[in-house]
This record gives sequence, structure tokens and C-alpha cells, in this order.
Amino acid sequence: MTAPVLGRDYRLLWSAAVSSRFGDALRTPALALLAATLTRDPRAIAAVAVAGQLPPLLLGLLGGAYADRWDRRRTMAAVDGARAAVVAVLAVLVATGRAGVTALVAVAFLLAALGTLFDSASFAVLPSLVPPAALPTANGRLQAGTSVAGGFLGAPLAGLLFALTAPLPFALDALTFALAALLVLALTPVPRPCTFGRPRGTQTGQMADRNRKIGAGGRGSLWGEAWAGMRWVWGDRVLWRVGLAAAGSNLAISGLMAVLVLYALEVLRVPPSAYGLFAAGVVVGGLAGALTAGRLAGRFGTLPALRGVLLGQTVALTGFALAGFALAGQPLAGGVALACFAAGTTIWNSLWSAYGQRHVPPELLGRVGAAQRVLGLAGAPVGAALAGFAGAAYGVAPVIWAVAAIFALVTAGAWRTLRGATEQAERRVEPAVRI
Repeated sequence: MTAPVLGRDYRLLWSAAVSSRFGDALRTPALALLAATLTRDPRAIAAVAVAGQLPPLLLGLLGGAYADRWDRRRTMAAVDGARAAVVAVLAVLVATGRAGVTALVAVAFLLAALGTLFDSASFAVLPSLVPPAALPTANGRLQAGTSVAGGFLGAPLAGLLFALTAPLPFALDALTFALAALLVLALTPVPRPCTFGRPRGTQTGQMADRNRKIGAGGRGSLWGEAWAGMRWVWGDRVLWRVGLAAAGSNLAISGLMAVLVLYALEVLRVPPSAYGLFAAGVVVGGLAGALTAGRLAGRFGTLPALRGVLLGQTVALTGFALAGFALAGQPLAGGVALACFAAGTTIWNSLWSAYGQRHVPPELLGRVGAAQRVLGLAGAPVGAALAGFAGAAYGVAPVIWAVAAIFALVTAGAWRTLRGATEQAERRVEPAVRI
């Protein structure tokens, strides 16, 4: 197999995504450190974290609607420009000693809200930059680049820069957003599809009927347009079933991440000084998965690969639980199992995104991509909350076993529901339209 030629515009988009992710990796830990210097109230510190998690669920569908209404290239550049301004203001507030918890909550919420619009536009614009067959590889390389920028470069620097001077990581984050905006503006302008009121003759009869049923054929209320993406996912047998599997698996993954540090320190007996190295295994596994996603899709097909990924993750998560069985404390075995599990997560994300990008009409890509993310993230807050309560009541080791059991149930259900998907679904690719 020869590697697909992804082209200049993809390289620009990749560079913009890597730049933004590097800045995010600087800002996120610095924001937590800054909150801890302002208050030791766990509720206040948690409020900053929650403020960054709510917008994708509350505003994700609206972000998809706007991404389909507006020019996507200019939208991405404008959002990154706005995020640069927001973080620059935060850097000034930190430098002048005027940053309080309320300001941190507002900044975290605003950046995440803007991010929902950027993510929807980015998801929708990628199919206009690369051939449909190259989408799994393109998504995988995006995840690989952002993993390296965030996990290997940004995250280790964040604490050091914050220790040197608190405003520095925020100022650098603002610069990375500004650079990303310039890179996106350098993309080749392309005509957008007629999003609303498209002549019926340009669609197949089946596609036109479906667009009319979900309300995608003409401009209406903003929320009506936003829900058109969710209705499309509901009406697509494969997207809906894969979305449910993602929601179930994210419930388990969120529970795992909620108690991961305690499990590593107390059960696997990872020394505190080595926890950074232990956590780096997740990044290594994610990078390996991102680089192999395209090959798996080309060799086995997207849907069979998704089923296989779930099975492999179930085995890895069971091995992770076994590594701490009876407080045996096997940090190396646990780290390898966790890295394998992380590899499966990035493969799943790459292939699921590529499948939606190939099988959704261009005028609906922003809304359907947003609906996929909202559906997939729906179980995450529940999983984290349940893991926290269960860990406090029964200890963290039983939580990991419960997470492994939930993931196994999700795998069993998805294995059966996706088994009926045939090669016809894999070949059901709409004609490529540049956006």
C-alpha cells in the first residue's frame, strides 16, 4: 500500500491543529496550577474543570449549525483569532494580579464554547482537502500530530513555564492560536455547497427525501437546523449504532480516568516520581494507534476494524485490572495494558470520524459531526461521577473491574449490532464536493 498524497491544504490544516494543541497543552495544566494558587477549595478548582467540559454538551449542536451556515475556513480563522484574544486578556490579568477564580471559570467556558464551533468546522472542512479514501489516514495523522504536540512537548513544558512566570504559558497559548488562524486563512478558498434551498435535481431522490424529512433542505430556526444533524445520525443505522457504542465506551473511559491516578499510586504501586512516565505510556499508545488507523481501515474496512478495536480494548482493559489484582502491584504490566487501550481509543476516534466524513452530505457535515461528538460524550460525566462515588465507597480497584465489565458489555453489544453492516455500507460514499 502506498501512502496517500494529502496535499498542501492538508499540511496547513495539520499545522494549525498541531499549533493549537501545543497551546492547549500549555494552558490547561497552567490553568489548574493557577486555580490552585488562588484557592484550596476543591469546589472552586472543580468549577474551573467543569466549565471547560460543559460547552461541548450544551452548545455542540449549535456549533454544528453555525459551521454549516458560515464559510468554514473563515469561521475557523475567526474562532482561533477570538481564542487568541481571550487567552491574551487572561495573560494580562495574571501578569497584573487581577485573575480570580471567576475569571478562570469564564475563560475556561468561553474557550470551550468557541472550541465547539471550531471542531465542527474543522470536521466538515477536512473532506474537501483530501480524497475520501485518504480520510482514515488524514484523521490518524491529525491525532498523531496533536498527541505529540500535547503529550510530548506542551504538557512537560507547562509546569516549567508556569514556575518561571505565571503569565508565560498563557501568552504562548495566545500566540499559537494566532499562528493557527493565519495557517487556516492560507487554505485555498473553495466554493461552499448550496447549504439551504439546494435544487432537487442536484441530489439523488433518496438523499433529497431524507434531507426534507430531517429539515435540512431549507433555512429555518437555528435549533431546528442544529437538531437536523442529530436526526440524520438517528436515521443512519451505522452512525447511530456506532454513536451508542461510543457513548457507552466513553462512560467507561471517563470512569477509568477519574480514578486512574489513585489506581496507579495505590494499587499498581507506581512511585509518585514515576507517574509522569507511567502517564506518558498513554501518549505513546495513542500515537501508535493514530499512525496505524489508516492501514487498518484499508486492510479490513472501517466497520470491521471498529469491531476489532473494541475487542482489543476489552482485552487490554482486563489486563489493566489484572495488573492490580489482589494489590499485586505490577506497574509495568499495567502501563503496557493502558498504552494498548489508548491506542485503541485513537484508532476508534480516527475511523469513526472518517466514516461520518465519507457518508454524510457536505452541507450537513458540521451538524452531523457535532451530533456525533455530543452523542459520544453523553456518558462521560455520568461515568466520572459514578466512579468517584464508587471509589469513595468501595475503593478504586473494584472500580477498575467495574469499568472493564461495562466496556466488555459495550463490546458485546456493538459486536452484534454492527455485524449486520455489509460492504455496501462501506462503499456508500457520496460524490466528493469541495466545501
